Amino acid sequence: MSFIETLAVSMGASWVSGINLYAGVATLGLLGRFADLKLPGDLDVVTNWWVIGVALVLFVIEFIADKIQLVDSLWDIIHTFIRIPAGAVLAATAFGDFDRSVQVIALLLGGGLALSSHGTKAATRALINTSPEPVSNIVVSLSEDILAVVTVVAAVFLPVVVFLIVAAGLIFSFWLLPRVIRFFRKVYQSIRRFFRPASA
Repeated sequence: MSFIETLAVSMGASWVSGINLYAGVATLGLLGRFADLKLPGDLDVVTNWWVIGVALVLFVIEFIADKIQLVDSLWDIIHTFIRIPAGAVLAATAFGDFDRSVQVIALLLGGGLALSSHGTKAATRALINTSPEPVSNIVVSLSEDILAVVTVVAAVFLPVVVFLIVAAGLIFSFWLLPRVIRFFRKVYQSIRRFFRPASA
């Protein structure tokens, strides 16, 4: 693959890791198997049937957990320590044929992309979970599943499209950030007011 194609796969895989790591890995593996693709760098490792199988099983578990209010937020908290490192590793692995310095840069940028998408996903879910009805949660979760698969497919076949998707995702993350800060500040103030009479 060319540098641009490798960059697209690297960016797409790492960004998707922050949203749905298991769907991303499984999609990459299945594309490598059935679309007769040579994935960049050392990413061919995800075409191993054991890797695909484990990713699919974990995707099914996440698919269910991600549709349940509060459970989804707990799942996101736990996966803070999984999605971000995995996104960094996938990005660096895609540049396995390049110089070590390039791989390190990819590792850092991939981790940053995974952090941005994971943080946005987790914060959005926290906001949505303040609503008592479960429909919006399920709709958002299904949209994330579809976005993860579409982004990986675009990363492999339509590099320019994946650049636009990731750019739009980053813009949305920056737009959402101040709103999330205000939300959690209100939650913090509410908790302080709740416990203040008890300590007085």
